Amino acid sequence: MNVRRRLIPLVAAAGALSALSACSTDSAAAGDTGRFDVVASFYPMAFLAEQIGGDQVHVTSLTEPGQEPHDLEISAKQTAQLQESDAVLYLKNLQPSVDDAVNQSEIKTKIDASSLTSLEKHGNEVGGHAAEHDDAHGEEAGGEDPHIWLDPVKYAEVAKGVGAAFEKADPDHAATYKANTAALVKKLDALNTKFENGLRNTGTKVFITTHAAFGYLAERYGLTEEAINGLDPESEPSADRVKDLERMAKADGVTTVFYETLVSDKTAKTIASDAGLRTDVLDPIEGITAKSRGKDYFSVQEANLKALQGALGAK
Repeated sequence: MNVRRRLIPLVAAAGALSALSACSTDSAAAGDTGRFDVVASFYPMAFLAEQIGGDQVHVTSLTEPGQEPHDLEISAKQTAQLQESDAVLYLKNLQPSVDDAVNQSEIKTKIDASSLTSLEKHGNEVGGHAAEHDDAHGEEAGGEDPHIWLDPVKYAEVAKGVGAAFEKADPDHAATYKANTAALVKKLDALNTKFENGLRNTGTKVFITTHAAFGYLAERYGLTEEAINGLDPESEPSADRVKDLERMAKADGVTTVFYETLVSDKTAKTIASDAGLRTDVLDPIEGITAKSRGKDYFSVQEANLKALQGALGAK
């Protein structure tokens, strides 16, 4: 294991490891662990690596639990950590500092999750009736949407690609990676079926979120996501956008404004109060914290399904 690292001069390797000595357990050095060392950019990538790699991999996440991944700035220690790894698993264009560090690194195995499935351009409105409003708020207001992990089908496509990359990079454990990938894809297929059945018959197909993270999920299950903000969770909506949302909520029978755990809920609660709506959590699963409704990707997704069913009036 760590074949590339054996070629690094001992002095340089010692310096890199010294720089990492102060790291916490959650971001421990990805150094000589005796396993296939993978650095993941943030939780959805780390979860894939752990599920597919099992006991054969040592996974380190660059994004700490509770940290908003879009805001990540990589430290010098993390840059050294990245250089000392066997593989990096990331999602291009989600975290610019990660993209820069990966581009500058000499890691042989660079796995870009966005290259393993198809990406689409999403604006503030995505799905069913959003096409009626594209001139005002559609694709021209958005960009290439990176939130592929919230669609179980796309996430499964990424999982297959990651599994294949692990097999190629660490052929001694290829059989393990292949079996674990198949098991993960089977669970994601089952989750997809739960969403299909659970959202098939609903009183409305429209839901409002603060952050335009659920476009792929909306399109997968015949829903329309109306986002207060765009793909950037920290952006502020215009007064016209807020008025449009309030009118749309009344016309489409919307009951709930969803907010997320890692970003302020102030805007969601203000709009909900003005429009006489409820608020609830719809988690984009960018990180697992004590506030998350679940302990891993699957349990949080099932909580998301339950929240959508309640808001949409599932029958």
